[in-house]
Parts: sequence; structure tokens; C-alpha cells
Amino acid sequence: MLTFVIRRVFQSALVLLVVGLVAFSMFRFVGDPIENMLGQERTDADIARLRTDLGLDQPFPVQYMKFLKNAVEGDFGTSYRQGRPVADILVERAPATLELAAVSAFFAIGLGIGLGVFTAIRKDGFMANMIMSVSLIGVSLPTFLIGILLIYLFAVELKWLPSFGRGEVVQLGWWSTGFLTSSGLKALILPAITLGLYQMTLIMRLVRSEMLEVLRQDYVRFARARGLRERTVNFRHALKNTLVPVITVTGLQLGSIIAFAIITESVFQWPGVGLLFINAIQFVDIPVMAAYLMLISVMFVGINLIVDLLYFAIDPRLRIDQKGAN
Repeated sequence: MLTFVIRRVFQSALVLLVVGLVAFSMFRFVGDPIENMLGQERTDADIARLRTDLGLDQPFPVQYMKFLKNAVEGDFGTSYRQGRPVADILVERAPATLELAAVSAFFAIGLGIGLGVFTAIRKDGFMANMIMSVSLIGVSLPTFLIGILLIYLFAVELKWLPSFGRGEVVQLGWWSTGFLTSSGLKALILPAITLGLYQMTLIMRLVRSEMLEVLRQDYVRFARARGLRERTVNFRHALKNTLVPVITVTGLQLGSIIAFAIITESVFQWPGVGLLFINAIQFVDIPVMAAYLMLISVMFVGINLIVDLLYFAIDPRLRIDQKGAN
């Protein structure tokens, strides 16, 4: 077990280093931040002085190693656009994205597993076939189009929910939450559905497929032959073995929810780190862009590390293979 954990942690750290290198390399081609920071009356001396102050005159390897060293210490530099520490900006924006991702994940996992089990058990029923047909919408339509359609229906036509923004929030220390206000909860509904709909349909279809496969296994037939109740067979025997391969895909989808929240935040003008990244691209705010990608990478790698450990704990075959390898 310890060897497995050490190997996964080492792989995760290596992935973060590679992601940081690729991201930092790409930023050299998105434009010169000096052009946006100085006015039209700038002189060559002004450009040289600002470039020196920002450390842009140093070689690329030096800039990258300095960035990694400061990032480990929680220092991502100063925003070129706002003139404030990037860490402070991320602390302000992170609660909005994390709350949106948490609600979307709860929606995707809870509804996805529930509907997947239902459509597998009632695979020939009218409701199951209708659910599978409607689920094609979540799979085929792009996220931004789903968001626009929801805004048109529930905000423009029905006027039930707000079309943009986060609503009223409450400060709990450094954390700002919309869970404690009615406007905050209403503002969260449409973006959460938009962000989680694709993941929900994917999880539902995966659970249904795995559930149908497990229900055809001999041990399930034997459990029915023993006279066990259908509920016990479906949820204690079939569902437990269905979730083993689902965990891996679900973990990847949780990472995707955080990574692709940028699209949903742009559509709904949600004040999270995704919208912050879009604005940073427009102003070539390299410290903000680098910090965002590193933050998303840490979350994505961390989620996958947790999924690997859960998979190792749930699936006894991995433990047997690990002992055999040792």
C-alpha cells in the first residue's frame, strides 16, 4: 500500500511540473504584457525599467524556476492588470468556483447514479426509454448552448431565475458563500445544471451499461435463485460491483467540472476563477494565467490521486497484483 501511494504521489508531482512548464512556455506567445501596462507615450527607458521590475528580462529557465519556488510558498506574483497579489485575487474568486463545482458534482453524481440504476433495472420501461432519449441532449449539445437555452427559458421567458451573477453573498471569514441567501441559491441553479448536465448524462449511461453487465453475471442469478429480494440483489450485490469501474470515470469528471467551469462562468458571468482567467488572457496577465492553470492542475491531479487510492482500497485485485509485484 505504501509503495503504491509513494508511486502515485511521485507521478502526480511529475505531472504538475510538466503542466507548469508547458503553461509557462505557452505564455511567451500570447503577447507582451508591457504593451497593455504602459500608455502610448511610453519610452524605451520606461519599457526597459518595467521589464526589469517584472523580471521579464531574465532567461526563461530562471523565470520558470523562480515561479515554481514562489508557487510552492503560495506566492504567485503580482497581477499585471490589478497590481495586487495573485494569491489574494484567487482567494476572493475561489469560493464562487468551488461552490459551483460542488453543487454541479453533487447533481451529476447523485442524479447520474440514481437514473443509471433506474434505467438499468427498468430497461424495457417507458420512463427508462424516455430518460435515455432525453439524455442525448446533455451528451450532444455543447455546454455554452445549454446555458443559453436555460437562460432563455427560465430567465427571459419564465423570469423564475437570474441570468447572470452570483446573487447576494455572505462573508464567513475569508470565504464568501451564496448558500445562505435566497438570491444566491437561485443564481446557483442554472449554472450548476449547465456545468453538471454533461457529466450527469455520462455517469448515468456508464452506470446503466455496467449495471446491465453485472446483472447478467452468474453470482447475481445465483443470488436470485437463493430467494433474495430483488432490492437486495440490485443494491447490495449488483450496484456495489457496478461502482468499481465507475469511480475512475467519476473522478475524471469531477476534475473536468472544475477545469471546464470556465465556459459556464463566461456564459453566466459567474465571478469565479474561470472568468478571471478569461479576463487575464485579454490583458496578457501572465501571473494570473499561470496561477490559474497551476491551481486547476493541482485540483485535477489531487482528485485523480484520491480516486486511485479509493480504487486500490475497493478493488481487491489491485492489492493482490501489488503483493505479487513485490
